[in-house]
Amino acid sequence: GLMLTLGSAGVMNHAMSGLVLIYSRALRKGDVIRVADNEGKVSEIGMLATKIITRENYVVTVPNAVVVSGKITNLSALQPDGSLNLTVSVTIGYDTPWRQVHAMLELAAKRAKGIDLSEPPLVRQLGLMDWYIAYELQVRLLPEQSLAVARNELHSQIQDVFNEFNVQIMSPNFVMQPEGSVMVAKENWYTAPAKPPQGET
Repeated sequence: GLMLTLGSAGVMNHAMSGLVLIYSRALRKGDVIRVADNEGKVSEIGMLATKIITRENYVVTVPNAVVVSGKITNLSALQPDGSLNLTVSVTIGYDTPWRQVHAMLELAAKRAKGIDLSEPPLVRQLGLMDWYIAYELQVRLLPEQSLAVARNELHSQIQDVFNEFNVQIMSPNFVMQPEGSVMVAKENWYTAPAKPPQGET
């Protein structure tokens, strides 16, 4: 009797959580979400569980009570056409001009397939670390563009652009500190592909 009662309570908990998800519209079929360690597209919201298709094309079934009690990141909720924002990060040494890094990341975004260039790429400096600067690139994807495919494409273009301009990516770590001062002379602030503002030389 006790086991039956506990089991029924568990089922009711999942069912009530399912109703919360359905009527609060926190999730909808087709949304791209991140919950716990899983990221993917919602394929089904049932009374007891939610199913997610991951980038590996796996179907992950998450109990609704787990979904409701945890943190849900809905990556597509704010875009009426279902498009997604994608962010990637790199760490670059202090001897590379930050303006050059911004320009290279923007160039990589412009070269990458599946990026909606009507929304300009956004580059942020996330932190000044001991040996390098952490940069983040945010782009808008075209509707129906796969997040995993776009991330792979953007990573590839970033590597190509940085190799093209002979700049070392230090992610996730580096082996040896270069000899001499790690700084950028003013005449190198706008190293290609960076360009100074109009009227500034």
